[in-house]
Amino acid sequence: MSEIVVRPAEKDELAAVALLRWQWVTEKRGTPDITREEFTAWFVAWAKDNERSHQCWVVVDGDLVLGMAWLAVTQRVPTPHAPERASGDLQCVYVVPEHRDTGLGGRLIDAVVVEAGRLGLERVTVHSSDRAINAYLRHGFAVSPRLLQVE
Repeated sequence: MSEIVVRPAEKDELAAVALLRWQWVTEKRGTPDITREEFTAWFVAWAKDNERSHQCWVVVDGDLVLGMAWLAVTQRVPTPHAPERASGDLQCVYVVPEHRDTGLGGRLIDAVVVEAGRLGLERVTVHSSDRAINAYLRHGFAVSPRLLQVE
């Protein structure tokens, strides 16, 4: 029996992560014009090209990837008090449907927040679905009256 583990994704798992992203988007928006194989190749290349700014975390059970979360790190404008600054954005937290509501999403959120602390990020933001807001609140996120966006 294997143990469920949350850890940084390995390069050979990026195709499995791409399939999670495919599954997530097609659940919500239907099948796109691009094939799954084309998307997987594009996604894996993108992940490798962006590994300095986007870190992928996975939850695995043995060789099976059950979920993912991404930490996008953005360098911020220096100040005289803090010449090296960065913030993070938690992106694409997803757990396969058969393992939802088991705490795996929370474990992914916690792992990314711990990594953000280790990196010294000033803040971590997340754009949440209505369903997931309470999960983020349970794991340390708070609504900010100062964070604005344009859509």
